[in-house]
Amino acid sequence: MLKPTIALSLLLPLAALAQQPSVLPGAEEIGTWRLGCTADRMTDRTACVLRHRDWVERPSVGAGLAFEILERGGRLVPAVTARDLSLDSASRGLLALTGTAQLRFDRNALMELPCGLEGRNLVCVPRPADAARAAEELVTAERALVRMSGIGSNTTATSEPAELRLSSTATALERLRRQQPPGTAAPPAEAGFTLRDLLGRAQRFIQ
Repeated sequence: MLKPTIALSLLLPLAALAQQPSVLPGAEEIGTWRLGCTADRMTDRTACVLRHRDWVERPSVGAGLAFEILERGGRLVPAVTARDLSLDSASRGLLALTGTAQLRFDRNALMELPCGLEGRNLVCVPRPADAARAAEELVTAERALVRMSGIGSNTTATSEPAELRLSSTATALERLRRQQPPGTAAPPAEAGFTLRDLLGRAQRFIQ
């Protein structure tokens, strides 16, 4: 039987892992998208975040859920993220154990985006079998419906999905590719030992 209060208490030490919210320095507005990039002067690598201007779930206490575009396996695919988990957003960590995002572009069939942890970030991306379809539909879609499920989300299986209008997506993708050519994005980070241990202990209460 799930014991969310106990599981959540095991995640509270996440506060020490991240104190500052993520930002998009010098973000460029492209239709409904915001593109922010930072350059590492030591490695000459550029890290970019391409994020929708509207939230999937607004931050109330802790991190909000954002709609982003990430590179996976050489493709640019849609993703739902919660970045820089902290004490106030520790419940989002539970989505790494129980969470799935449902995504539907226009009138196409919905797809599921399982969630996991990458470093201090919650990231929900399409399964490999759905990646090509997700990347293709993303380019021309005019609307995305997104609904989260799992402990740590503010929605339920019957909640109305968040509706995000999409415009200038192809231009935003081209700008992202120009700033961050294929294969130059940093690989997904692994959750640190402390975070793995906390989630492992929480998982024992989800049986």
